[in-house]
Amino acid sequence: MQRSAGVGYPAQVSPRAPLALLLLVACPGEPATSATDSDAGESSTASTTSSGSSGDGASGSTSDVTTSTGTSGSPTEAATEVTGGSTTEDPALACNGHPALCSRRYDEVAYPCTHNSYSSQDAGFTQLVANQRRTVAVQLADGVRALMLDVRLDDGATALCHGSCMYGKTPHVEVLADVAAFLADNPREVVTILYEDSADVEAIAADYAALALEDEVFVYEGGPFPTLEEMIAADTRLVVTAEQGGPPPAWYHHLWDVAWDTPYSYMSPDEFSCAPNRGDPDNPLFLVNHWVNSVLDLPSEMNAIEVNTYEVLHARVVECMQASADFPNFVAVDYYERGDLFAVVDAINGV
Repeated sequence: MQRSAGVGYPAQVSPRAPLALLLLVACPGEPATSATDSDAGESSTASTTSSGSSGDGASGSTSDVTTSTGTSGSPTEAATEVTGGSTTEDPALACNGHPALCSRRYDEVAYPCTHNSYSSQDAGFTQLVANQRRTVAVQLADGVRALMLDVRLDDGATALCHGSCMYGKTPHVEVLADVAAFLADNPREVVTILYEDSADVEAIAADYAALALEDEVFVYEGGPFPTLEEMIAADTRLVVTAEQGGPPPAWYHHLWDVAWDTPYSYMSPDEFSCAPNRGDPDNPLFLVNHWVNSVLDLPSEMNAIEVNTYEVLHARVVECMQASADFPNFVAVDYYERGDLFAVVDAINGV
């Protein structure tokens, strides 16, 4: 069902969509990068800005992107990796890296999201099932602000596993501790967790209690979301959702009560769809799933290199926004450091 238009917004666009995005749709533009291109077969180096900041009193982080292309310059022959840097915006005035986001409601902001965030090569997961290279702690430092975590019970303890735990696992409480440490070190940042949960709510909540996180989680009680500045002022900067479980506790939101998403099982970029999948499109939050598995239905870093480019990712997100008349809040990818996730999210946010 299409939402009614808000003041100042065309009838076909959700009132949650910032005006900057409306301009973006008409004039998509290019990523905010500077580059010096060399001859075919050589490498070029570009600089682009990350969505995150490094928190209280420290400069935010930007991303230096190095792209190596073959003689044909095709996306599958390019390898783009985020390596870090710094912004010029004052982090003491910023919310999630940008002052312009402070006055926007939580549901009026787009967040860089990683699919199976914990399933990384650096965390010990085999390349066969890894969806990322870097650990959750590094992802957060780089600017990722939404984490997709699969939590289950393994030998009586909560663990993050991709399918079978035999291919790799990480204690849930350890990754949650990384999130807690990041929030403590970065008091101007808001983070969201999207659980695929098969563990009992009580077991998951016990990990939050063990880390004294229960007072820092946000509780949505319906109606308009608070602004990022209001969430920061209240120090409720961690939003928790779950695909299966739900409250109580009140902060353990059932994901499909507050969000909806696109399909997610793709073997080719040609299969990308913006059709509603889970949840009601009238829900306030929108998740765009953007990754392509291999022919064996396994994670593929080469496919991520292709579909995480600004051209492909930006076009997909804008297409889904136009098709749904809704604002995309979570842009979820595999191998986030391969491509232009942060530049695309910044463009959607108009920052």
